[in-house]
Amino acid sequence: MKEDYNCTSCGITLVGLKNTVFPCPECGESTIGRCEKCRDQSEQYECPECGFRGP
Repeated sequence: MKEDYNCTSCGITLVGLKNTVFPCPECGESTIGRCEKCRDQSEQYECPECGFRGP
């Protein structure tokens, strides 16, 4: 069963090949989703578990 993910920066549902989903680089507890647009524009995201911020 496929899980639906949202972009952590802008909130849109991730659909398409140029999106990515990965565990938080700091805590590994939360899943970070990034859409193509936010990745290309290096938009900030924040882990909801530990508060880690990344581009």
